[in-house]
Amino acid sequence: MKPDEIRKLETYLKTLFKGSDIKVRALPRKADSGEVYVGEEFIGTVSKDTDEGETSYHVTISILDVDLD
Repeated sequence: MKPDEIRKLETYLKTLFKGSDIKVRALPRKADSGEVYVGEEFIGTVSKDTDEGETSYHVTISILDVDLD
C-alpha cells in the first residue's frame, strides 16, 4: 500500500474508533495489503480491492475467545 493510502486509512479508522492509537503498516511484499495495530498490538489486516474502477478496503479483525474473558 502506498503511504498516502495508509495515512487516509489511519485517519478514517482513528475517527471511526474515536481517536484510538491505530496504525496501518504496509507489508513489504504485498502492494495491496497491510497490518492494523492498536498501539503495538496486532489486531488484524487490511486489504485493498479494486473492481470496475472503484476501490474499497476490507479490514479483518481477529479476536481470540480468551480475550473476551
